[in-house]
Formats: sequence, structure tokens, C-alpha cells
Amino acid sequence: MPLGEALRLWIRSEHLGATLNTRRIFLAWDEASGAGAWTLKKFFREGRLYITLSSSVVRNQLEFQKDSLIEKINGILAKDILFTDDDSTVSFVKELILK
Repeated sequence: MPLGEALRLWIRSEHLGATLNTRRIFLAWDEASGAGAWTLKKFFREGRLYITLSSSVVRNQLEFQKDSLIEKINGILAKDILFTDDDSTVSFVKELILK
């Protein structure tokens, strides 16, 4: 059995999928947006990624890039071997809400 598959099975058996997926989503946000320095809070529920930013200027710039950011985040997650895409509670980002 390949190591990646063994790791996925272990994550499922220990019920760590949702927690790990959420953490991977937050890391993907930082990478895709480049706005990690201005990000105050991150919250994910039911396909919606809520981001609170400290800069209104950065928030306004990112508003215009929402669709592109969602694609980038999901692309990063799809390539991530630790992201389990079969978890029904925490899966890919469907909507991005900037505050």
C-alpha cells in the first residue's frame, strides 16, 4: 500500500479529517491570496470560507478576485495529499466571504 493511501486511512480512522481539512484550507488561503499578513480571522463552514481582514484596501482588492481565489484555493487543495476530498463536513471552498 502506498504511504499516501496509508496516511489517508489513518486520518479517517482517527477522525482527524475535518480538523486537518480546515487547517489545509486556511493554509491554502494564505498561499493563494498572499494576504496572510492582513488576515485576522479565518472560519470555514459548509463550503463557505469566512475571512476577516485588517485592511479595507486589501479587502476591496480581493473582492474583485473572489472567483479566481476560490479556484486557486481549490487547486491547491486538490494537489494536497493530506486533504481528504471525501469528507462530507469539510470539503472544497464553494463561497468566499470577506469581512
